Amino acid sequence: MNAIQIQEVTKMFGGVAAVNDLSLSIPEGSIYGFIGPNGSGKTTTMRMIVGILRPDRGSIAVPGEKTNGVPIGRIGYLPEERGLYRKMRLRTLLEFHGELRGGLDVSGEVTEWLQRLGLAEWADKPVEALSKGMSQKAQFIAAVLCRPPIVILDEPFSGLDPVAAETLREAILELRRRGTTVVLSTHDMPTAEAMCDFIFMIFRGRKVLDGSLAEIQEMYGSDIIRLSTANGSVGGGHDFSGLPGVEQVRDLGQVQELRLARGSDPQLVLRELVSRTQLTSFALAKPSLHDIFLRIAGPASAGAPEVTNETPAS
Repeated sequence: MNAIQIQEVTKMFGGVAAVNDLSLSIPEGSIYGFIGPNGSGKTTTMRMIVGILRPDRGSIAVPGEKTNGVPIGRIGYLPEERGLYRKMRLRTLLEFHGELRGGLDVSGEVTEWLQRLGLAEWADKPVEALSKGMSQKAQFIAAVLCRPPIVILDEPFSGLDPVAAETLREAILELRRRGTTVVLSTHDMPTAEAMCDFIFMIFRGRKVLDGSLAEIQEMYGSDIIRLSTANGSVGGGHDFSGLPGVEQVRDLGQVQELRLARGSDPQLVLRELVSRTQLTSFALAKPSLHDIFLRIAGPASAGAPEVTNETPAS
């Protein structure tokens, strides 16, 4: 079963297609990652799902009772632009949000979330007294009150310190364990790799990737060599650019990544490397999501590859 079905959706702004002929099938109970450069159409897509924007063409289906085409209480939304009533006390604000969504007494649920996210001692303080990270956690609570079956989180980790980010990550995984469908937008590729069951990438308004990480990596094959040398950083003083069979070199400090040219034999590359320097590690690997993102949208990319609207995740 799909929690959200997007079919051939296009959204125009001033003659420019922010989202162009997009089809997605988002399975129930999954964490579905949205990635892409700024301005690529992620937030526009999320706003169309929750009904803030309407598509110019195509359809978005979210099962459940609706008012004017918008699902009632089925979607919790954390927008990229944070907005809370700053003069209200935190507990009062959250209870107000819960009543707006379900018309229910959510005081017990609010107390539970405040304790879980480390905000209990701030419950009776005005929102304007909270730090940026605290405000972000408060808005997350507002999005998940009344246990909506779908939660859409636009850059939930932006600006959080590692401790706060870990707390929020654990809360999101708990949502999935209890059956919530989570649509998660992030610029943090390791987070997307680790958390998401499926990953969708949009570039210049068009879908360019859609599937599990394994399916996406399989499209590129094992064309990355990760190595380190006895002398540490910068290849032990060696410049590996121009190495036969190597298309691109990325120096990551203590580790170097070499992208093989199509058809290259990694054993021949290894032999050439050994003749030049002393290796302490050598591994043939599939590209990371970060590397795939750069191949599609980085400065050296030739642009996005064409993909069909057949989604491996459906």
